[in-house]
Amino acid sequence: MNEMERQFPLNRRQMLKRFASGFGMLGLAGLFADDFVTRALAEAANSNPLTVKPPQYPAKAKRVIFLFMSGGPSHVDLFDPKPRLLVDMGKPLPFEKPKLERTKTGNLLGSPWKFQKHGQAGIEVSELFPHLSTCVDDLCIIRSMVADNINHNGACLQMNTGEQAFSRPSMGSWLLYGLGSENQNLPGFVVISPAQPAQGAPLWSSSFLPAAYQGTLVSDLKNPIANLDNKLFSRKQQRGQLDWLKKINHLHQARREEDSRLNARIESFELAFRMQSEAPQAFDVEAESPETKKLYGIGDDATDIFGKQCLMARRLVERGVRVAQVYHTQTTKRTSCQLWDQHGDLQKELPNNCAAVDKPIAGLLKDLKARGLLEDTLVIWGGEFGRTPTAEGKDGREHHPFGFTMWLAGGGIKGGMVHGATDEFGWHAVENKVHVHDLHATILHLMGIEHTKLTYRYSGRDFRLTDVHGNVVREILA
Repeated sequence: MNEMERQFPLNRRQMLKRFASGFGMLGLAGLFADDFVTRALAEAANSNPLTVKPPQYPAKAKRVIFLFMSGGPSHVDLFDPKPRLLVDMGKPLPFEKPKLERTKTGNLLGSPWKFQKHGQAGIEVSELFPHLSTCVDDLCIIRSMVADNINHNGACLQMNTGEQAFSRPSMGSWLLYGLGSENQNLPGFVVISPAQPAQGAPLWSSSFLPAAYQGTLVSDLKNPIANLDNKLFSRKQQRGQLDWLKKINHLHQARREEDSRLNARIESFELAFRMQSEAPQAFDVEAESPETKKLYGIGDDATDIFGKQCLMARRLVERGVRVAQVYHTQTTKRTSCQLWDQHGDLQKELPNNCAAVDKPIAGLLKDLKARGLLEDTLVIWGGEFGRTPTAEGKDGREHHPFGFTMWLAGGGIKGGMVHGATDEFGWHAVENKVHVHDLHATILHLMGIEHTKLTYRYSGRDFRLTDVHGNVVREILA
């Protein structure tokens, strides 16, 4: 019995020919030759784009959790204390501001919140983060971040994709493309964001990479993945249905130019079927113990939403999801501000935002550490830029990409340290600058990838996450 006869019994071959004859203009009806079927089925068997791929060298991190504070957290109020701002508060900035400005900010504005030293390292952290400050010995705080764009759209794109103007694959998509996913029954790249940031899907898009590498958005924490249950067919019936659909799709595909959208559609059917058994459990934060929920602040009004997001991220990465990106954009009853974008009401809104994320993030770090996951899980915190040390109006700060703060923990990062510095006013990064491209190069390095060698040819050019830039920040590596 040949391959045609094994895979397509007579009555089914006739059915497929009749099906194909309806697409005569596409030339499918004449394709059912033995060699064609053999080749199409062989390609189908090896078409899973999420198959695990080995890193280019031994990796320190296996997975990433990116905690994205959309809007731009104020570094001089949170992680970068500047006593000089308090001394000179109300005075003009004593040097010329960069030409790249959105609005004319006023005089220097000192932080209304106190900083204290924490941990064995004695790192200063704002009083707005009482829970996170207890984890400071696990953090590498980078106070010298710089970016190129002063507007949310371009800066968010650059932080998430490496490019500030054009559509490019997101960092999560690059990691999935380079490494695959350890769990074939869950999406490899999950984005948890109850309220989508203004930039939306381009922040987790696969762009010109195959569509299977795009992020899977979870916006409803109560029903993360819709339509998982099929109430019409048994799993055996669904499996048979999908097998035939997959064969037909691959026969259709074999006579056409490569189209990642069709590949992604084929794989999405398969992934959806596999997810029926594992996804409900993976996303079910209610299955956790009362002690764990309390650790994340679940049940408290201020922290419930972001606590569930962080706990969901932990449940996903411990089950083999490669990248979990957690966006803080959601309002609570205590705040009217969706973003870390305090152009006004700084003294009201920044504490509310910090209160929403402080306990959940500390809970996430402690939970990962207790489970032995932090050592090979890279946790990243930050936004697209910082805020000006000068005042906007009476109680606000403008966008500030010239020097700001992010931190990393776990996954091969040296904890309990501060890297880089801004000037005494918190305006310019002046020591050990870390550009967004350098951050991305370092993240890929920790995941076992040489950033200059993770490329994809598109439109006649080899593209990469870091474009033609980027240096690994080796001083922060454990």
